[in-house]
Amino acid sequence: METVIPNQASIGKKKDKIVRRKDSWQLYLMLLPAVLLTLIFIYVPMGGIVMAFQDYKPYQGITGSRWVGLDQFKFLFEYPDSVQVIWNTLRIAVLKLFFGTIATLSFALLMNEVRKKWIRNSVQTFVFLPHFLSWVVLGGIFIELLNPQSGLVNRFLGVFGIDPIFFLGDNNWFLVTVVGTEVWKEFGYGSIIFLAALAGINPALYEAAQLDGAGRWKQTWHITLPSLVPTIVVCLTLSLSQVLNAGFDQIFNLYNPLVYEKGDIIDTFVYRIGLIGGNFSFGTAIGLFKSVVGLILIVGGYRLAYKVAGYKIF
Repeated sequence: METVIPNQASIGKKKDKIVRRKDSWQLYLMLLPAVLLTLIFIYVPMGGIVMAFQDYKPYQGITGSRWVGLDQFKFLFEYPDSVQVIWNTLRIAVLKLFFGTIATLSFALLMNEVRKKWIRNSVQTFVFLPHFLSWVVLGGIFIELLNPQSGLVNRFLGVFGIDPIFFLGDNNWFLVTVVGTEVWKEFGYGSIIFLAALAGINPALYEAAQLDGAGRWKQTWHITLPSLVPTIVVCLTLSLSQVLNAGFDQIFNLYNPLVYEKGDIIDTFVYRIGLIGGNFSFGTAIGLFKSVVGLILIVGGYRLAYKVAGYKIF
């Protein structure tokens, strides 16, 4: 039987790794507070998931509440409003993702054509600003602007003889308002990723295309857009995990009982049933269902991104 002698080079590499780890203890110490906060505020509260399988009563606590198994999940799909709420969430989230991506990409392509730096910086600053405003503030602004009696928008429409529109009280118009305001708020900030990707495209490709007689439109169609495909795929993949969120802050500050039919989403439903109604087990079950679906979507999206764009985390 042959004796395997360790390679001196491999032994040297292992020693170097050990030395680097010992020299980097300060960095691990700096990381410790973030790890502790993550454990305390994210992983420890996950123990409350057990409430989804109980008939939880606050006065009995988690340990004393009766175990009901999957009854809360059965009730979730039997509850009259559950299916409608899930459908509303998917519809709003997909519409936001679709129109948001189009608006973000279009804005990035337009800004890429601006050659004067001061114009470009001014426009970017102007469109980035809404991202940093809370929906609590924006919700109050839009409620006043879209008021059917005194709102500035309806006054402007009245100049052209258009009857007042109840944007936040009509189910169809509420859906349009939610998607439109979300796209307006986020498209500028979201374009940062695409602008960075545009800056990384090899200029030699455009020079070669110009020599072949290609104009700006053909250069965009045959060089710019294909170069952005990996970035678009990655952004869509990362967005899939949030597809069941649909924006609680926005909906909560804009909706009302008149638009529950098409405006009520999972998070607002959980808030009303779980917190306001006191049905904590049912609210936890809905939240767990949403998390599991989000995990499945992000894993599936990651595999799709790997096959289409070669995107890998490691």
